[in-house]
Amino acid sequence: MNARAPDSTKSAAAGLGARNRPVATNILAALTGSASGGMTIALDALGETCMRIAAEQGINPALMHRVAAIGFGNLDSLPHNGAVVTLLAVRGSTHRESYLDIVMVGIVSALIALVAVIALGSMLGSF
Repeated sequence: MNARAPDSTKSAAAGLGARNRPVATNILAALTGSASGGMTIALDALGETCMRIAAEQGINPALMHRVAAIGFGNLDSLPHNGAVVTLLAVRGSTHRESYLDIVMVGIVSALIALVAVIALGSMLGSF
C-alpha cells in the first residue's frame, strides 16, 4: 500500500524544480538516518510529481535517477545512523575520535560526486 502525499505537499515539491530534488532527498535521508528510508518516503510521496516535472523540464529520467540515488546517500551518514553507530562500536571508537573521517568519506566525497553528476548532466543531458 503506497502512502500518498497531500496536495499541498505535491505543490510545494513542484515549486522546488527537478534539479533541486537532491536537497529534499538529503533532508529526508538525514531525518530518517537512512538512505533507503529517505528514498522510500520521497519516492512514495513525490515520485509521480518528480517524473512529471522532469518531463516538463526535459530532464532525462536516467539522469534524475542518478542524481536522486547519490542525493539519498549523502546525509545518511549523520551520527544517529545505525551503521555509523555500529561501525564506531565495532572499532571501539567514539564519535569525537572518528566522526571527522566519516564526514569526509561519507558526506563530503558524496556531495562532490553529486555536484559533478549534476554539472555533467546539465552539460551533456545524460551520460
